[in-house]
Parts: sequence; C-alpha cells; structure tokens
Amino acid sequence: MAKRLIGFTCYLLLALLPASALVAQPETQAPGSSPRGDGTTASITADTDRVYTFGVVPQFEQRKLFRTWRPLLNELQRRTGLKFRLVGTPKIPAFEKQFLAGDFDFAYMNPYHVIQAHDSQGYVPLVRDGGRTLNGVIVVPKDSPVTSPGELKDKELAFPSANALGASMLIRADLHNRFKVNVNSRYVQTHSSVYLHVANKLVAGGGGVQSTLNSQAPSIKDAVRVIYKTVGIPPHPVAAHPRVPAAHRKSVQLAFLDIAATEEGASMLAQIPVVGLVASSIEDYGIIETLNLKAFYVSD
Repeated sequence: MAKRLIGFTCYLLLALLPASALVAQPETQAPGSSPRGDGTTASITADTDRVYTFGVVPQFEQRKLFRTWRPLLNELQRRTGLKFRLVGTPKIPAFEKQFLAGDFDFAYMNPYHVIQAHDSQGYVPLVRDGGRTLNGVIVVPKDSPVTSPGELKDKELAFPSANALGASMLIRADLHNRFKVNVNSRYVQTHSSVYLHVANKLVAGGGGVQSTLNSQAPSIKDAVRVIYKTVGIPPHPVAAHPRVPAAHRKSVQLAFLDIAATEEGASMLAQIPVVGLVASSIEDYGIIETLNLKAFYVSD
C-alpha cells in the first residue's frame, strides 16, 4: 500500500510540472554565429577535438611564414573554439598539388588558385583584403639602366614560381602580349628570394607583388626599383573546403572580420600583409576568367 501511495504521489508531482522543465532548453545564441558582448566571437562547442589544417601559399620562407601566421591562428582559435594546424609548404608547386587534392581544410591562396580550388574541390572564399588590389610588379637593381619591360628582351628574370599569379603569370602575360618580348625565367621559390636575387644583381630583374615588396627589409627595398605594375585584381582570399561544416566556416569568417576590427588584429594582419578584411565569395574573382592566363599556367 505504501509503495502505491509513493508512486501515485510522484506521478502527481510530474503531472503538475510545466512541460518546459522536462526538456533541454535551447541556447539563447547559436555558438559561433555572432560576436559576444566581450568583443570575441562566440565559439562553437561541437567537434572540439577536430583539428583543421590551414594551408598558406609560400610567399615567404618557412620561418617567417610561421612567425606571421601562427599568432593569427592562435587568436582565431581563441575566438572560435576551433583548433587549427598551420601547414607550411616550402614550394608553390607542392602547395598547388595539396589544395587540388583537397588536403587543406582552410587555405590562404592567390586568386588564380582559388578559381582552380573552387573548380576542382569546391573551395569557397570567406574573406579577402578589401583595402587594396593585387598588382604584379617588375623590379630591377636600383642602378640598372633598364626603365621599361621592353628592354628586358632575352634577359634572365627571377620569379617565385611559374604559377604565382601576380608575381609571375600576370607579368609574363604582359611581357608576351603587351611588350612582345621573351625572357628567360628562373624560378626561386619565394617572393623574398626574388628580391634578394635582384638586389644582389644575380638576375636582370624579377617579378613580385607590391605588398610583399613593401614588407621587405629596408636594405632590400632600397636596392631595387619598380619599373612596371600590372592591372590590379582582388587579392588573396582565405578559402574553406566544403567538407568544413557551414557553421564552422561562418564562425571563422566572422572571427577574421572581428580580428581585423581590432588594433592588435590589424597589426597581425599587416604582417601577411593585409590592409583590411571584407567578406568574400567566388564571384569576386570573375575577372580572372577574362585575363586568359591559361597559356601562362605551367602544369606538371
């Protein structure tokens, strides 16, 4: 009899409770969807053990690349709650093979690369530099008599790689199509190496981009001179592989934009170098299709 009385009492108490007390209450704000009141982006709690790979096109030698990007990814982790492993690739051709195979979850790549990555793997741009355009530049030793690209006929020029967009493809296309000259190309792996070759007069000139030239040590910048600048195009984006959940992609995009809005974040981004970030999409890079650069892309 006592057991029946206890059971009936428990049933009665449960019946009187509001339904809301018996189910889990949803969060008032979706994790990772918007900034919190303390200025950081809300983190995502799901898949916290997953480590995302983050590839970076090898503009710099490896030590400088890691010094530049690791603090930024640390801040990205703090704001999103996600984990990132920075993947440094010493040579651009190896970097191309990796993103074409879909090896990176996220990647910072040049505009031509993002078209290839989108077509082959479905990568989608998240953010890009909104404060400038990407311009290829031809540099020569400061005391060189050369003043025009037309004077470089049959000369040896240094480039980071055949498929570096601003520093190689745009320049070689203009040399061939606009100035009607052929040059002998020496591929030296990084932008920094190009400027070193030119500054030390190992080549008649070289291809780079204005932003990486600006980031060189004064001793290097003072030893070279710009004689030509290509048409400007939207700069490198950070892109994400479609296997990354949409909520995580959005969280990373918002975190990057939030970082760019802070003084410390802007300082970190300036090391890449990036002037200011804006949201991006594949439509931003439609101009690439109009430049007819396929003839200047070198595949293995």
